[in-house]
Amino acid sequence: MCGIIGYVGGKQAAPVLLKGLQRLEYRGYDSSGIAVIEDAQIGVIKACGKVATLCEKASDGKALNGNIGIGHTRWATHGTPSDINSHPHLSADGRFCIVHNGIIENFAELKTELINHGLPFTSETDSEVIAQLLQYLYDGDMVSTLRKVMDRLSGSYAVGILCADTPDSLYAIRKDNPLVIGIGQNENFIASDFAATLEYTHSFVQLNDREIAHLTARAATFFDCNGNALKKTPYNVDWDISSAEKGGYPHFMLKEVYEQPKAIKDTVSPRVKGDNIVLDKVDFSPNNVNRINRINIVGCGSAYHAGIVGKHFIEKYCRISVNCELASEYVYSDPITDNRTLTIVISQSGETADSLAALRLAKKLGSHTIAIVNVLHSAIAREADDVLYTYAGPEISVCTTKGYTTQVAMLYLIGLKIAKVKHIISDARYLELLNELTRLPEKITEILKDINQIKQYAESYAEHKCVFFIGRNTDYAASLEGALKLKEISYIHAEAYAAGELKHGTISLIEKGTVTLALVTQEGLYSKMLSNIKAVQSRGGTVLAISSQKNKQIGEEADGLLTIPACDDDVTPILTAVVLQVFAYYVAAKRGCDIDKPRNLAKSVTVE
Repeated sequence: MCGIIGYVGGKQAAPVLLKGLQRLEYRGYDSSGIAVIEDAQIGVIKACGKVATLCEKASDGKALNGNIGIGHTRWATHGTPSDINSHPHLSADGRFCIVHNGIIENFAELKTELINHGLPFTSETDSEVIAQLLQYLYDGDMVSTLRKVMDRLSGSYAVGILCADTPDSLYAIRKDNPLVIGIGQNENFIASDFAATLEYTHSFVQLNDREIAHLTARAATFFDCNGNALKKTPYNVDWDISSAEKGGYPHFMLKEVYEQPKAIKDTVSPRVKGDNIVLDKVDFSPNNVNRINRINIVGCGSAYHAGIVGKHFIEKYCRISVNCELASEYVYSDPITDNRTLTIVISQSGETADSLAALRLAKKLGSHTIAIVNVLHSAIAREADDVLYTYAGPEISVCTTKGYTTQVAMLYLIGLKIAKVKHIISDARYLELLNELTRLPEKITEILKDINQIKQYAESYAEHKCVFFIGRNTDYAASLEGALKLKEISYIHAEAYAAGELKHGTISLIEKGTVTLALVTQEGLYSKMLSNIKAVQSRGGTVLAISSQKNKQIGEEADGLLTIPACDDDVTPILTAVVLQVFAYYVAAKRGCDIDKPRNLAKSVTVE
């Protein structure tokens, strides 16, 4: 969840580290720090609060000289946010310095052992135990020492390490936490995210679990946990650095909302070959498809909401039972999974800890697994039996937008592919839906051409303390995502309810002035939704309807109306999502919230 950057090369390290930390701010953090080696001495500067405070404290990097260093943005788990608890952490003798993402589960036992051996601790963190353990186990050879350290650690970790005895070397180890190695020209990097180093290199090497990286300015060498040398082949990440910059937009979230037409096109178009859907290397042959009797879709947050949309679509057109479950619940639910179950795991980052655990459990139980992820060579992508990438590009805002809509689009492709192979869907209906999918980018563009009305409604409702979302069928699924968007960036209490459940308790919360967003895109459910709207209004509530063009007469009954372009009912959730993203954005902007970095949230949740 935190951010790591490390550099070794010919440049002054501190400015590179600070810039990298700025690129990683979106991941969520409460403090930051950098460490640089100069003349075989490790200098450290740390600061609680924003990276801007660290930059000021470090004189924009001028306060530390040297060509090798590590940096970190911390999101507190053990110990309150403070300068002392911030990373990097030094060993007692000042010889070793570390930055760490993850959680060391046996830190208490290790800390007690090390204190008994005379090693003092200065922080409340679990991470400091790594620095002190390095000092305690050091045998003069860093690779050997790191092997012993990994054998003693339980939990998850991505660790960058400096050693004053080897002032030209940067080291890294990892287990169940993302870390990439950037390969440059006479300079090399470690980072928790590609975005931190795209300005300098597009060539990366994946460090796998319990492997060791040893980097100098001119070389990158790798070892397994037994000390055997490994050969790694770099891969290219073609994301443009401009994708990790705002490009004139006030926030990354708004920029990424406007990038959705391209993201959807890049995700769908390469998979549509004439009238056929070709899903990369996934084998959707009749034998494989016909043996599937159950599909489990697993995800967290928005990825879970995408799965609920996918469940409706796949069950309708494939006639296969689909269970959509939160990854954090799946791993403890004794899931019904076997070799006739297809498990689809969805994660924007590909590193979500709960989703990775769910993937591993599904595989252990014999299920074939498909990952839907956005990040190349991420843990979930590597461990799944098959992977389908959503080509959304970097998503910097903590609040997902294009990540979510491309996930839904990919689930539509999977559903259509299976339905076609099973000969359940008619050729005419198949082509209608395929055409609707390929036309989504132009319809999203149509929405984004004029967002003034969405902005006006958002600003007029911005001071409300509670907002409800209601819908039926896929509109209910879309409501879940709309409510999440609003609550996570505006801090307004927002909840989504199946509209038919209002009378079963929820309507007791409606009072004069309560705002309810009613999604009315399903033509066959128009009359039912009209009844729900009237029920809210009769209790003094205010209703803003979001409808399709063919249901826009609902505006005569509601207190306000936003419409999406004409579209097949089954693919409206993507268009509705865009409207609700813009709505949430302008509510949060009116309230003066930190839209790209909401309080207490992180982009990639890599701890359970």
